[in-house]
Amino acid sequence: MTPTPLPEQRPLPPQMPPPPRARRRQSGMNPWMIRLPILVFSGGILLVIVLGIFVAALQMRYVDKIVPGVWSLGVNLSGMSLDEAEAALQDRFTYDTEAVFTFRDGDRFWQMTAADLGVSFDERATAEQAFAAGHQGDVMGNLVSQATIWFGGRSIAPVVRYDQNYAVSQLTAIAEEVNRPVEDATLVVDGLAVRTTPSRSGRTLDIGATLAQLQTIIVQMNTGAEIPLVVNETPPLVWEAEAAAAKVRAAISGTLTLVADDGSGGQLGPWTASVEQIASLLTVQLVDNGDGTRSYDVSVNMEALSTFLESLAPGLITTPQDGRFNYDDATGQLQVVQPSRSGRTLNVEQTLARLEEGVFATSATNRTIPLAFDYTLPRYHESITAAELGITELVSEATTYYAGSTQARRENIALAASRFDGVIIGPGEEFSYNYWLGDVSPEAGFVEGFIIQGGRTVPGVGGGVCQVSTTAFQAAFYAGFPVLERYPHGYRVGYYEAGEGAGMDAAIFTPDFDFRFLNDTPYHLLIETSMYPGENAVQFRFYSTNPGRRVRREGPEITAITPHGPTIYEANPEIPPGQYLQVDWAADGADITNIRIIEDLNGNELRRDTFFSHYEPWQEIIQVSPSDPILQSQNSGG
Repeated sequence: MTPTPLPEQRPLPPQMPPPPRARRRQSGMNPWMIRLPILVFSGGILLVIVLGIFVAALQMRYVDKIVPGVWSLGVNLSGMSLDEAEAALQDRFTYDTEAVFTFRDGDRFWQMTAADLGVSFDERATAEQAFAAGHQGDVMGNLVSQATIWFGGRSIAPVVRYDQNYAVSQLTAIAEEVNRPVEDATLVVDGLAVRTTPSRSGRTLDIGATLAQLQTIIVQMNTGAEIPLVVNETPPLVWEAEAAAAKVRAAISGTLTLVADDGSGGQLGPWTASVEQIASLLTVQLVDNGDGTRSYDVSVNMEALSTFLESLAPGLITTPQDGRFNYDDATGQLQVVQPSRSGRTLNVEQTLARLEEGVFATSATNRTIPLAFDYTLPRYHESITAAELGITELVSEATTYYAGSTQARRENIALAASRFDGVIIGPGEEFSYNYWLGDVSPEAGFVEGFIIQGGRTVPGVGGGVCQVSTTAFQAAFYAGFPVLERYPHGYRVGYYEAGEGAGMDAAIFTPDFDFRFLNDTPYHLLIETSMYPGENAVQFRFYSTNPGRRVRREGPEITAITPHGPTIYEANPEIPPGQYLQVDWAADGADITNIRIIEDLNGNELRRDTFFSHYEPWQEIIQVSPSDPILQSQNSGG
């Protein structure tokens, strides 16, 4: 854009001189223009002088006094000296006596003033702080401070002292009432007396923590407050003893009785422990609970009880008793003639557990403890069958005769034979006559008869049992069972030769002489016995399964015959004159051999057994009255 040229300037016409009057005004001066600055300057100097004089006078006036405008606790301390200010403030502070603090512990409390706790007012220090207002620093600083105080005023906070030693002393006194040691529960058993004491937690006043709460309140100048005491509690190690005491009281609340049956419905025992005995077996001790606490444990001296039961156990053992059976030829089944009975032994451990439980039972019913047993089942129970045992037929039988026997001998034969009726001998097992016969004594039911002992026929208990052993031997002979032990009698006896002939007897004398044989078949053997009083006979029958053999006998072969001696007469004071009693019968001595030949069913010989018997010659013995003349004739050799 092309600038627009300014219009050409033309020179102004020459100025006309001002009129003369106007020139006079420009050249004249107002005299106040000179005077006013002088006056102002002079006034300022004068003001400074006056102010200086005033300040100097003020400083001189309050050089040792509190400046105006200073207050404390509602008291105007202006113009007062330190002593005057201290005196003025002396009765104005009431916090130390009016502020009441309550220390509480549950339902108990303790009250005391702030002064009791070490709070005090320092009047002098407060006066000194009031004096220090406006008197610190340089002159100008003091002047400014004093001016500020004069126009605005200043309140001086009271100087309060807190001596914590007072509070510590007060709390220490309270602690004597609050503190208590920890007390464990106790249990004391003295004979039959049981005593307990309860537990109690220990308490300790925490003075430091309580002081911290107090200090916060005092700093805030609260006029009154309730301060909960800080109390540390120490729990007991043993919290209670009543549960254990209850067990002790239960244990000695009554006698403890052990009972048992004999396995046949009869009762054994009882064995009773008195409360004094039970108390002597109790053990009370402290045990760790695993959580830092302890408790009372009440136990029974099981070792003493175990010792007692171990001494009791042998008399309580019952061996298992197999059932006894007869074979029914018509049905091929077994008929029970004597039920089986389980054997048992005392289970000491289980009985001890029952005893331990019963000791602490409170019911009288539960303090009667049945003994615990372990039972052994019999092999041959009532439900077993003949087919299971392999009993299918009669494999052998034997009959012997006892005609002429006394009544005592007959009774012994019948009793001995009954001991074998229904007995089962398993495959591979041995038959022992003495085992199954049992005790031969009056207590077992045997009566006195005549027995062969020491080379004589003498009175003795059990006369006749060899009749039964002889019958058993003959049945085993013809069944083909291997004979493991057999003894002939000392001399030939007529009872045993009737039927099978000489050399087929078996003498026994418990426990030295036995008759034993082996069931060498894979089948069970059932033994049956029968008495036939009308025929004066006793019979053994063996039921099993024939393993495929038959038996025949060769003999008897009699050799080395030795004639018997003359009759011997013996004096017996119990025999009246003219009467006699024959106690032995004459028999020639001899060696007798019987051969058993075992064949298979086709007649092939399987085994040959030899049974040798040696018999001494035996004289007839007759007892007569001591006055009988025959005794004199015998003694004289006539």
